[in-house]
Amino acid sequence: MNRIIALVGMCGSGKSVCCEVFQKRGWEFVYFGGVTMAELERLGLEKNEQNERTVREGLRREFGPAAFAIKLLPVIREKLTHGNVCLDGLYSWSEYKVLREEFGDRLSVAAIVTPKKKRYERIGQRKLRPLTPEQAESRDIAEIETMEKGGPIAIADEFLLNDGDLDEFIARTNQMITEAENE
Repeated sequence: MNRIIALVGMCGSGKSVCCEVFQKRGWEFVYFGGVTMAELERLGLEKNEQNERTVREGLRREFGPAAFAIKLLPVIREKLTHGNVCLDGLYSWSEYKVLREEFGDRLSVAAIVTPKKKRYERIGQRKLRPLTPEQAESRDIAEIETMEKGGPIAIADEFLLNDGDLDEFIARTNQMITEAENE
């Protein structure tokens, strides 16, 4: 039976790198942030932190706090017919509940955990959508206060520490995938 691992974590924790490892291992991939990017494009808005936040929060106001999971259910169902699925960017407790109700024990949650200082350094150095420490902190606060982000992290089935170098993190990710595939 194919399964789903939803990756959760604060901005800059390493979710995207982790997802790349899953994809290299042949897992299907669903990016929750793609909903935001598609809406920015539809509205003709520039991709930047403020517009992304406005769109994320607007979609949740319009469709409820589980908006992204609800919008992506058909995509996840389809990908699950082809293999195991990695979800990048499950944000809210409401989204978690929708996915748990839909997929039951086929769903597990892995929290990527990285110290704030290291996350902010990484975010400031990334090529796509870099943030200043002030912008990163503002995003953290908004995600915790308005998007229920803490719940899925707190309830995670496992925690993947990302406080070292890239090779170490990739090795930890591969170990987690191997364990998941052998369950």
